[in-house]
Amino acid sequence: MNIELKENLEKNYDDNVWEHVTLGEFVANCAETYKDKTAIVDGELNLSYDELDKLSNKYANGLLKAGFKKGDKIVLQLPNCYEFIVISFAMFKTGIIPIMSLPAHRKNELKGIIEKSEAVAYISKDKYLGFSYVDMVRDMKSELNTNLEIYILGESEEYKNFSSLIENDCFYKYPDVDYRSIGLLLLSGGTTGIPKLIPRRHCDYIYVAKKTTDRCNVNQESVYLASLPIAHNFPLGCPGIMGTFAKGGKVVLCNVTSPDEILPLIEEEKVTITGFVPAIANICMDYLEYEEYDLSSLEVIQVGGSVLEPWLAEKIEKVFDVKLQQIFGIAEGLILTTNEEDNDKIRWQTQGKPISEHDEILIVDEQGKIVGIEEYGELIVRGPYTIYGYYNLPEVNETCITQDCYFKTGDKARKLKDGNYQIVGRIKEIINRAGEKITPLELEEILLTHENINSVQVVGLPDRLQGESIAVFILNGDKELTLEEVRKFLISNNVADFKLPDTVKYIDAWPLTALGKIDRNKLKETF
Repeated sequence: MNIELKENLEKNYDDNVWEHVTLGEFVANCAETYKDKTAIVDGELNLSYDELDKLSNKYANGLLKAGFKKGDKIVLQLPNCYEFIVISFAMFKTGIIPIMSLPAHRKNELKGIIEKSEAVAYISKDKYLGFSYVDMVRDMKSELNTNLEIYILGESEEYKNFSSLIENDCFYKYPDVDYRSIGLLLLSGGTTGIPKLIPRRHCDYIYVAKKTTDRCNVNQESVYLASLPIAHNFPLGCPGIMGTFAKGGKVVLCNVTSPDEILPLIEEEKVTITGFVPAIANICMDYLEYEEYDLSSLEVIQVGGSVLEPWLAEKIEKVFDVKLQQIFGIAEGLILTTNEEDNDKIRWQTQGKPISEHDEILIVDEQGKIVGIEEYGELIVRGPYTIYGYYNLPEVNETCITQDCYFKTGDKARKLKDGNYQIVGRIKEIINRAGEKITPLELEEILLTHENINSVQVVGLPDRLQGESIAVFILNGDKELTLEEVRKFLISNNVADFKLPDTVKYIDAWPLTALGKIDRNKLKETF
């Protein structure tokens, strides 16, 4: 990476783009502006902006009293609850860096995260959805070569209680925190290995939250439902919690990502905006076939996290009676969204345009050369909120950052003539069958036109002779098709012989990752 170029880019962002404000100052500013307005609804508990700010001050005092200092890293593994937000802002105010771990992460991931980050503490719930985090951390701690402080929200006799971090006395002077320093560490959404740590700075995180908010017209009257795990970038800052706070709106926390919690909350709290991954949107629509709710308050449904099939985009708009906003985002930075004013084709078939005029996007081939308009390639990007590398992973950064400071997303995409982008999947998801490259999405789109196929995934399976074979997974429906019938249907749609599947398997439900995406690796394991 060209360091001189990076410094010039940073100077431009500092002079013309970023607010010189930390995330801790951000919440204090929100409290000053929106003082008595409701900031958070968590079950029966309501917190105003002023109460949120003051409570985060008490936790900030407690963190300093407990001996934590600026630059320390603490793993935060909590479900959607007000304590998650309060302790995060307490850390932002003191320069302590929260590592946003998902509730679904388990011992192996956490152990790797703690070792790679050199975290000094871990905060979790005692139990969530029947899983004991106390038992897990006990087992994990015995394998760590570090003295990890542990705080439990709930019941635990062997570890410190989360409430012990509250300190009412305000004798502690907060350290000076640079707005350009790391504010939080997000985690990569990969399905294998240890999640990579993504360093997001105070100034860039505030910037992206506000820019995304402008794109979906959030205001003081907006009610945002955080239906996905808020440790994830999407509900945390796109616009999510941060963007809603920036405009003085209300955040409603959904404790469990389930339709029987999501839909009643939309009705009860008059939710105006929420975000789903496609699988969750589908589950909610299935639920609505049996239960009725008044969802008329909804103005925007954002859908992102994985490729959204056009038929599903159209169905979401019809079932929820809203204009869909497609959103493509990476925790490493770049956000694309559609606009409410976009026509049906754009909203249903593209991921829109970048949220910032300072985003620089290129679509390149395997050699790094720019491809033509509407040609597929890898999307690479640089901009005021995109990282220059993962935390403490120099060997990975050598391959994921170009000499010109572009981050290589690994996503296969193309730019259309109208300036919108289409993201069709991951570069690595291309199936290599006997030297021929097959894009799963190509087959999936054709198969979805069959009257007896409503949901399908095409994956590559290891094959001793061909390198990879092609497997078609179909969600169980009224009628099952044989391999021969599937192949004949594809042939009738002019699919080349080398792209024809080798096997077909029916499945009752899609396995999902911690982020609610369809887990292709779990599908492969069924063979």
